[in-house]
Amino acid sequence: MIRVTIFEDNALINEGIRMMVESQTDMLMAGAFRDARGVLNKIKKTKPNVVLMDINMPDVNGIEAVTEIKREFPEILVMMQTIFEDDDKVFAAICGGASGYMLKGTSPDKMLDAIREMTRGGSPMSPNIARKVLHIFHDQFRSVKEEFITLTPKEKEVLQYLVDGFSYKMIADKMKVTFHTVNDHIKNIYNKLHVNSAPEAVSKALKNKLL
Repeated sequence: MIRVTIFEDNALINEGIRMMVESQTDMLMAGAFRDARGVLNKIKKTKPNVVLMDINMPDVNGIEAVTEIKREFPEILVMMQTIFEDDDKVFAAICGGASGYMLKGTSPDKMLDAIREMTRGGSPMSPNIARKVLHIFHDQFRSVKEEFITLTPKEKEVLQYLVDGFSYKMIADKMKVTFHTVNDHIKNIYNKLHVNSAPEAVSKALKNKLL
């Protein structure tokens, strides 16, 4: 049996969700609240498996609430429900620990399927939200790629020697610089590539075609 708790400040929507859940034989309506004040006490009282959380609520918004819930009860699955599609709210909800993100207006059948999908390990999202998530991670990946482009010519030269298997001393001899200079270049490369070793730097260079 899936125990569901609702946090939704709109009375009509709150009642509609409650009736939707109560109509299912595999779900139990554990609690329905109009705000997220004292959210942890409400969770302790209702003991849900799944929480349906509105984002835009007074006093304590849904993103703050999901973060609190996941910190204290990491096993509870939280589905965000909202009219908002902007990237910041989507990203904040996911970072806060939300397992799903559905837009209000989603049909009852799809919403019920999404609740069940979460309990089976899925992360259901409305199509528009799923596209935004892909765009967010695409943009993050692109920004990382742009960081790679900031490698200086000397850093790229050192990185190429690392790829070719040269030791620090051999690189210093090849470039006619001191060992200390090579070491400084390598530290800068590690910082820019977010790695901690030469093998990691080589792997990232090859994977991302940096040379």
